[in-house]
Amino acid sequence: MSRLCAFGATLSLCLLLLAGPAAADPGPGHMPVGRATTQPIGHHLFCLENAAECRPLESRGLVTPLKLDHDLILAVAEVNTRINARIEPRSDAELYGTEERWTYPTDAGDCEDFALLKRRALHEMGIDLANLLLTVVRKRSGEGHAVLTLRTDRGDFILDNLNWRVVAWTDTPYRFVKRQSGSDPGRWLDIGVASEVVVGAVAK
Repeated sequence: MSRLCAFGATLSLCLLLLAGPAAADPGPGHMPVGRATTQPIGHHLFCLENAAECRPLESRGLVTPLKLDHDLILAVAEVNTRINARIEPRSDAELYGTEERWTYPTDAGDCEDFALLKRRALHEMGIDLANLLLTVVRKRSGEGHAVLTLRTDRGDFILDNLNWRVVAWTDTPYRFVKRQSGSDPGRWLDIGVASEVVVGAVAK
């Protein structure tokens, strides 16, 4: 990872998040999630292998959006750039001979593998899983793609293997389809009109 690239990603996130006051309640900066929808098949299989990561979280009560401060902003940007630099983009077909496999990558993986690894890294830093939500989108080409949504008091932000910068969800080129529930990691919610999407983007 180049120092210039990492610095640019961090500076971009800092300027974006420190530009204005935190929102008092969800508004345009937060995704309009709706009803329960189908769980991506790859995530379903992941949950069968990693049941502890997909258990409901309701017993803890309501988790408020993550409150960002300067140190946390720097840490989030660093995780995004570090994992994007360390993991080689490779498709599930190349790695496992299958169309869809969600797993933690060691040195190579596709979009959902990047998102899973970032989710785990940020959770290990103390961010609640309710604010780290796997999300399925469609690229402009129509191809399915997976990213990680960071739910904060300043809106929803996206960590993406196709972008060194952490940006507001409204500043991405994607059509958002569905994401994990904040209270139940094995449950997924509509964002707009949902459909069954195979995800696996490794390049723009």
